[in-house]
Parts: sequence; C-alpha cells; structure tokens
Amino acid sequence: MLDRVSQFALVAAKEAVTDARWGSDSNDLSRSGVFVGTGMGGTHTIDDGYQILYGEDSDRIKPFTVLMGMYNAPAAWISIEYGLRGPCLTYSTACASSAVAIGEGWSRVARGELDFAIAGGAEAPLSCGSLKAWEALHTIATIDGEDPAASCKPFSRNRSGMVLAEGAAMVILEPWEVAVARGALIYGEVIGYGLATDISHITRPSVEGQAAAMRNALFAAQIDRSEVDAINAHGTGTAANDSTETAAIKEVFGERAYRIPISATKSVHGHLLGAAGALECVLSLLAIRQETLLPTMHLKSTDPQCDLDYVPNAARESQSTRVMLSNSFAFGGTNAVLVLKRFD
Repeated sequence: MLDRVSQFALVAAKEAVTDARWGSDSNDLSRSGVFVGTGMGGTHTIDDGYQILYGEDSDRIKPFTVLMGMYNAPAAWISIEYGLRGPCLTYSTACASSAVAIGEGWSRVARGELDFAIAGGAEAPLSCGSLKAWEALHTIATIDGEDPAASCKPFSRNRSGMVLAEGAAMVILEPWEVAVARGALIYGEVIGYGLATDISHITRPSVEGQAAAMRNALFAAQIDRSEVDAINAHGTGTAANDSTETAAIKEVFGERAYRIPISATKSVHGHLLGAAGALECVLSLLAIRQETLLPTMHLKSTDPQCDLDYVPNAARESQSTRVMLSNSFAFGGTNAVLVLKRFD
C-alpha cells in the first residue's frame, strides 16, 4: 500500500527519530505533529495506473491506487507509524514544498503550539511519464558527453538545466531545552523562516520575490544581514534560476554579497523537487556543525551574470559558520528561505 515516495518518507523519518533518540513516551503525542512537503506525490502509482488503463487497454487498476498516489500519504504513514495525533499536514508548493514544511513545523513549535514535530520532504519523480513531462519543459540538463555525472552545472556559463533526483530527508523539531534534557544529538537550530511569492510568471523567477523571501526570513530570525555567514543556494543549474538568484542575493546583501560563500549542492545530488529544501537544510546543518563549506561542483566556466563566490569544485574545511540561509524557490512563485544557526 506504499508508493515509493511513502517508502522514502518512512525510512527518512525512522532515521531522524532514531538519531534524535526519541521514543513515543518522550512527548504528549497529541502535541506532536507531522509536516511533509512533496511536489508530485505518488508518481509511480499514478504512472502505473495510466500504463494499465491506456497502454494495456484494461479497465482495472490496482485497488489501492488512490491511497498510494494521494499527496498526503507520506505524512499520514509517518503519523500512523509513530502515533502522532497532532497536525498531519502536507505542503505542495513545487520545489519549495519541504522548506515550507520545515518552516511551518518550526513556527508551531516556536509558538508553543507543539512540543515535537517530524518535518521534511519526500519525492519519487523518476517514472517514465514524469521524466517525459519534465523533458517537455526543456529544463533538464543536456548530458555532458565527457562526464555524465557533471551534467548539472549551477552558476556556470555552460549550464544547461537540472538533473532530476529522488529521495527524502526529515528533521526533528522541538524546543532546545527538551532535546538537551533527553540527550538528543543536536545538529543546529532553525531560527527563522521567510516566504514571498513571485507574481510575474508561473515558471519565470523574479529577483523581487526571492529577495523578499530572504528579507522576511532575516526579519523572522531577528538578525541583521551582516550576521549571515553563508548561503545554501537553490542553484538548479537552469539559466533563469541561477542568474536571478545571484541578482536577488546582491539585492539583499549589497556589496557584501561578494564576500558570502554560496553552495549549490544540486550539482552533486540533483534536484529532488519537493524534497530538495529538506535535503539541503540537512546538508546545511551538517556543514555548519562540521565547519565545512560545501562545494558547487562542475563550475569551470564563469558566467558574467553569476559572479559571486560559489565555493567552486572543492569543499573548504575549517570554516566556522554560525548562520546560514537555505534558499528554495519554486515554479508557481513560492519562495521559501530557512535561517539555520550553529548550536552552541
């Protein structure tokens, strides 16, 4: 009864719960919730159903197709697995989905509405129908003939698009004093979350919307822009996104933008669509904790429009980072930014 996307979500949730040393007796389960983002839901199940209906000319499909394909299935299964009786919410805002899920979960914990939340995203878009749909948008990278693994080249002059990926990432959100008392392994803090919407075009990003999301996140975190040490970029490798995101960072940080290290990790793991924000949140927290700036790989041809410090081609170790932004910008115009801080 589980589509691939729900399987990913459950495995990631189990890893997060285990890592946090959490048990069902740790909290009031009525004050514990689940917040999951997914852009495409049970893609494999829906694709299989269409294959049966149209490809095999059959009038019967799997009886659990609706339950497997529905967008809220990953969140529902996590709630069932851990007996969490608080809010169980699913967010589908394309590539910002899981960043929104983490931000909304954090907001409820920060306001004292919840004591505990599992938050993140899951995506499984690597089905035939999904891949063909993305190809039709002309946003998929041209395969690098010399090195196919280098096909995604964020911020590079010769970038040609994104590489689709799948998977899941989950985090545990709770008041820090609770986590400390339980002896949880703490990677860092979420201290702010900002949203803003482009209203210019369904697929074309805007500098104003992305900049507004970053400013709103800084305002929510109650920090000045001078306190930001690094940025995890949305960095898809498409022509429009990378130049727009660069311009938005300059709009927010001014001349200081040239001194802020910026990482685009999609160059390594690809674009997980609705799960991208959660994975990149986790990577950002790990980078802060391990004092490492993650690289933007395959950046060997500079673009005059993308002229910031993208940490090209190699990680930088022994780099103390206290505050990092994690950007997630989406088709449909949803821009979400998380502010992450080293746990002292």
